[in-house]
Amino acid sequence: MEDEDTLKKQLENLQLEHRDLDDVIDLLIETRPFDQLQIQRLKKRKLSLKDQIIRLESRILPDIIA
Repeated sequence: MEDEDTLKKQLENLQLEHRDLDDVIDLLIETRPFDQLQIQRLKKRKLSLKDQIIRLESRILPDIIA
């Protein structure tokens, strides 16, 4: 079983990459002309990261039924 500190570090890295992708996408959109295919790929990667972040968060903080 993975250590909670390891999971938190992975979560932090995924969140950082997610924010970085946000910045890159914004910069690419501002440049003219921009590559729509490249932006779509980056957005798809960003969504994938978001899914991974949610899974890790649920492993770190499991739902507790009150």
